[in-house]
Amino acid sequence: MTGMAHRHEDGFDRELEAHGVRVKDADEFKVRDDVFDEVTLLALYKLVHKRKIDAIGGAISTGKEANVYLAEAGGRDIAIKIYRIQTANFNTMSTYLVGDRRFASVRKTRKEVIFTWTRKEFANLKRAHDAGLAVPEPLAFDRNILLLEFLGEDERPYPRLKDAAPSEPAGVYAWVIEFIRRLYQEAKLVHADLSEFNILVGDQVYVIDMGQSVTPDHPQALRFLMRDIRNVNRYFADRCPVRSEFEVFAETTGIPLEAVLRGEREQ
Repeated sequence: MTGMAHRHEDGFDRELEAHGVRVKDADEFKVRDDVFDEVTLLALYKLVHKRKIDAIGGAISTGKEANVYLAEAGGRDIAIKIYRIQTANFNTMSTYLVGDRRFASVRKTRKEVIFTWTRKEFANLKRAHDAGLAVPEPLAFDRNILLLEFLGEDERPYPRLKDAAPSEPAGVYAWVIEFIRRLYQEAKLVHADLSEFNILVGDQVYVIDMGQSVTPDHPQALRFLMRDIRNVNRYFADRCPVRSEFEVFAETTGIPLEAVLRGEREQ
């Protein structure tokens, strides 16, 4: 770690205090974690300067790609999603960026790909949220940091579907299938990684994690769409009756079912 990074970390608490930002659960909020490298601290400073954050708390979730922290802003709980510059899967991110005309000019350096991924998730969530879909409202972003509406209560995030099997699975299944359709037809997006890992069950059902989502004109959009449908059917098949994946695909895209089935046979 460079001396400059050490100085950034040593002054981190003082910088937060100077801007009126308090650290909640100090034992849980580890500034010297590898998540908070020099670039990330700079992005966090900018968001603090803009008064986008009032307080920072402990981690909601941790992973190889990103960590999510609880925070406060404007009197409400928010989530801070920080993509890990050193360990995020650069190659996987590049796969979803290539072919997306909205981000065709991105340079292929690790930092630029991760910064673009953050901006892409903000843009995708905004499109979905503006269409009235149940996703976390995106609030702001800078470099590899994304600020989001917190989905939970009493500072506890809503559980993922994989950890909280629904009492009425048929109703949740129908909701998810309708979400897929509306996301495609109204928000003009394909989630591209939909599964029980990024569906939350709380006061209602929500869908999260949309950095990889693509527009329907992406060269892999239809393949990603079918994969989403199959993932959802796989999870619910043992819990309730599920619809034909081809029927759902045809209904979502507007492609006649006969053409969908013919295409499947020709593969």
